[in-house]
Amino acid sequence: MNMGLIKMDLNCDMGETDDAAHEAALMDYITSANIACGGHAGDALTMERTARLALTRGVRMGAHPGYPDRANFGRLEIAMTPEAIADTVYAQIARLDEVVRKLGGTLVHVKPHGALYNVAVRNAEVARAIAHGVARWNPRTTLFGLAGSPMLDVWRTMGMAVAGEAFADRRYEPDGTLRSRQFPDALITDPREAAEQALRFARQGLAETICVHGDTPGSVAILKSCREALT
Repeated sequence: MNMGLIKMDLNCDMGETDDAAHEAALMDYITSANIACGGHAGDALTMERTARLALTRGVRMGAHPGYPDRANFGRLEIAMTPEAIADTVYAQIARLDEVVRKLGGTLVHVKPHGALYNVAVRNAEVARAIAHGVARWNPRTTLFGLAGSPMLDVWRTMGMAVAGEAFADRRYEPDGTLRSRQFPDALITDPREAAEQALRFARQGLAETICVHGDTPGSVAILKSCREALT
């Protein structure tokens, strides 16, 4: 979407639910879809369904790999060596890539999911492991990571293309990290407040892409409000 001289991507984590109608509604308001690829959620059916929706809507597609921990939806840190993290990231992306290519589509970015994302913000070893897995698949793809965080510097140093990401539906701590979901006020569920936050990030030039989570209560209304504010 084009805001005068500002181009802002609006992304959403997709392919994490069996609710096809909800996913279709989300897809109407975004420009990039981060598709779960079998780690924290997703299977061959959801990957194909989500990719077909994205192709129909002209939405850019990216892989959304996480800790291989479906029981906890990838939202808890688990002990893995850097090699194991790189291996699972690569395997998840490759699985989705195969589905997308069969449909005639292309993956253009990778965004880590949940705890893997948050750990990489503060742990350079984990951030490097993610990038190693991504580079094994395609060293020229773009990695989405928390705007202003050290993870982006790690990836840039490794020669990866990056896009700083901000969140319309999450509250932040003073140090710029996301407030833990353990706290009851971690989510922003009011569409107007979320849109104001998205617009603030866009105007300040703090990010290249803004996320709304598909499983946030009222996410369709939040995305609609954000898109209207950004355009």
